[in-house]
Amino acid sequence: MSKPSNRLINSQSPYLLQHAHNPVDWYPWGPEALRRAEIENKPIIVSIGYSACHWCHVMERESFEDQITADLMNENFVCIKIDREERPDIDNIYMDAVQAMGLQGGWPLNVFLMPNQKPFYGGTYFPNPQWKNLLANIADAFAKHEDQLAESAAGFGISISKKETEKYGIVPGEAELDPDDLAEIITKLSSQFDPDWGGMNRIPKFPMPAIWNFVLDYALLSNSQLLIEKVLFTLRKIGMGGIYDHLRGGFARYSVDGEWFAPHFEKMLYDNGQLLELYAKAYQVSKEDFFLEKVNETIQWLSEEMLQEEGAFQAAQDADSEGVEGKFYTWTYEELEQVIPEHLAWFAELYNLKSTGNWEEGVNILFQTSTYATVAAIHGMTEEELISKLAEVKSQLLSVRNRRIHPGKDDKILSGWNSLMSIGLIQSYYASGNSEVLKLAIQNREFIAKKMTIGGKLFRSYKNGQAYTPAFLEDYAALIRTDLMLFEATGTSSYLDAAVSLTDICLNEFFDEGDGFFYFNNPNSEKLIANKKELFDNVIPASNSIMARNLHRLSLFTYEEKYQEMANKMLGGMKELILKEPGFLCNWANLYLEKLVPTAEIAIVGKGATQLAFELKQLYLANTLVAYSEELTETAPILQGKTPDSNGNALIYVCFDHACQKPVNTIEEAISQLPYLA
Repeated sequence: MSKPSNRLINSQSPYLLQHAHNPVDWYPWGPEALRRAEIENKPIIVSIGYSACHWCHVMERESFEDQITADLMNENFVCIKIDREERPDIDNIYMDAVQAMGLQGGWPLNVFLMPNQKPFYGGTYFPNPQWKNLLANIADAFAKHEDQLAESAAGFGISISKKETEKYGIVPGEAELDPDDLAEIITKLSSQFDPDWGGMNRIPKFPMPAIWNFVLDYALLSNSQLLIEKVLFTLRKIGMGGIYDHLRGGFARYSVDGEWFAPHFEKMLYDNGQLLELYAKAYQVSKEDFFLEKVNETIQWLSEEMLQEEGAFQAAQDADSEGVEGKFYTWTYEELEQVIPEHLAWFAELYNLKSTGNWEEGVNILFQTSTYATVAAIHGMTEEELISKLAEVKSQLLSVRNRRIHPGKDDKILSGWNSLMSIGLIQSYYASGNSEVLKLAIQNREFIAKKMTIGGKLFRSYKNGQAYTPAFLEDYAALIRTDLMLFEATGTSSYLDAAVSLTDICLNEFFDEGDGFFYFNNPNSEKLIANKKELFDNVIPASNSIMARNLHRLSLFTYEEKYQEMANKMLGGMKELILKEPGFLCNWANLYLEKLVPTAEIAIVGKGATQLAFELKQLYLANTLVAYSEELTETAPILQGKTPDSNGNALIYVCFDHACQKPVNTIEEAISQLPYLA
């Protein structure tokens, strides 16, 4: 007999659909639920999670599938379920509120609101007895002391509607730029590196690509081999860790320990897009095959498991299968003895496998701590032999693993996350030289143009042939960056035009003239109790920092000074915070670096320009941008007035602030004109 369903049954979100048969009378976020709370004068429970979130599943099983708990919720509250990936704007508001209450944030996020949407209490995961107790206490408090709760909620309401710029004392304006500031930022960051395992010295461990992108650029521009090695060390450790799926490719979100060993096994598109970009750069800088291996395997995973038939990428893969976390990914020793008996000795050595298991419940996580060369030497093989045998064994084990029950998948398409993945693919194309990888990024961009852009406006989510939820700044900012990179990769001017149009939409719809920063949500799109701005770089860089760097680069392609002025003011406002807390402002620090050095504008015009541009991009030169054309063109201001040599062959112009050095015709000469950090 099928279970009765609640109102979530009409949702597109896999996360909301997971809760559609709970006995809780869930509503999706919207006018119906909010009106009911006002009419019946009931407090609201807003419960926010996402489909790949382990503790969200646990709380659902313990509490939301339990009839007694559901009765308590239905009787005393209006219950709203939100997928944080579809509505990061609402998640931002209530996460901020919970932190203002002095509580720890995280997911699932459960927040209690007055009927006017103002929050008065919240938290993350609650075990069932505690949750039932809390429901009873809050229902009682609302019945007897509604006025006191309202007063407390009004206070939090004021706190969350306060502008971020006001809260952190940010005043936009031109900043004095000083190389000593950057040295200080690097010193502060370096003191937080983990010398033994790479990454930042904290547990749990998140890869934090924005940090390593900045450190790598700084290292290249200051010619610091030591710092380059620190970045590569971290990326080796992550790529060898249990956080990486050694059989299929792709990275989990974080590891629960300090050694990248045991992850929560969910794989998110946004992490993998950013890590692709970073591993591609690591290969370009070092030419170490290990990094290219991770790039190629991750693209393989993406193509085989995340590519939706229309050309976009799905959002996430779950950590749990058959109700057990990591079950799909882990191995008992007995299983391996049956599948690869003749290879087990070296394979166990390579991945630290134990007959009793190296993790809980007697299972093994593949966890590499020695290099291929070391393990090959121990087992009397050359490194090449080991790598060739490893490819064979991986494919054997993968075919066994694929017969298991797969983890759940969040198959909605998110425009911002797809853009982050396209950025990773474009960088991977430069690293690998494989034009199929660039095609994936172009196809993805075409999907967003055809399916997720309606009447010139971008949408955040897409599923079952339908785009829904107007896009947020995060989506626009990542897509603009994609377009700028596609213009560099293909020389097609329509990408630059698209970047300009999308930027104009952001300036019209999201920009706050009052403080010179952008709102995360479009204040004209829906009335929320607060409009938030995202300023701090986290696992994804802040939408404002991505936007500021876009404006900087856009001004160099288009010669539009207004973009540069905005970027300068945003950086000026953030400068003090960057110096104080660089660990959460590294994408901003990267803009500081680009402004200080300054960014090299490289224009290539004439026969052979396409090849020269590709060769330049293959090198990964930090803080440069490239535009090219095989013939004289007026398409982009950066290319105007640039001519080939007298035989029509390409010349390379290296320019700074629109003033060009003497044009040259070889890559080596062009590189010799690039500046370094003093």
